[in-house]
Amino acid sequence: MTKGVGVRQQQLLKLLLQNKSGMGIDALAAGLDISRTAVQQHIASLERDGYLICDSFAKTAGRPVRLYVLTEEGVNFFPKQYSWFSELLLDDIKETQGAAGLEAFMHRLGERTGKSLLPQIEGKSEAERIDFLVNLLEEMGYEAQAGNQEVDGSKVPSVEVCNCVYHSIAMKYEQVCAFDVALVSTVLGRDMKLAQCMAKGDHICQVLLQNK
Repeated sequence: MTKGVGVRQQQLLKLLLQNKSGMGIDALAAGLDISRTAVQQHIASLERDGYLICDSFAKTAGRPVRLYVLTEEGVNFFPKQYSWFSELLLDDIKETQGAAGLEAFMHRLGERTGKSLLPQIEGKSEAERIDFLVNLLEEMGYEAQAGNQEVDGSKVPSVEVCNCVYHSIAMKYEQVCAFDVALVSTVLGRDMKLAQCMAKGDHICQVLLQNK
């Protein structure tokens, strides 16, 4: 699980996961068998980090009780089987449509994603579009940078990443790399190629942007 979240805080988050309508401090203290003060300290930390919020107040015979619930980030704290599910989908597409069909599907998906981003970069220069793309890749979890690669005696703009966010899947289905190819090409409006790929044994993934 996420670093920086202690065992007791994990238990508190799990209680809230099991009680989606919310829990008050007293209920959490009873469920964890710790003091109200300790619960308040854990809540303060988890609320600061965005894992939970005070969502509502419960009516009681006495004073209203604050009810805490998980945020989306709190729900996503718990392990997900995205990779397993993705492999099921990719395997089915490859089995029914073949390797070429899977590559075409991933290309269409990347192109569609790129087109959805075009309004954000309308009127921007190529350099600004490359910066936008690098920032986008970093938001997706890549360690990305822009550069220039010498090809046939001339400098060609390049985008490089030193990690792959779906490396294990790409190792099994190399066609998924077509998504990145189409995404970069669509955002930059340039023909390009995947010059290096970690799924094929290279140290980095490198996209070279070609002349129009």
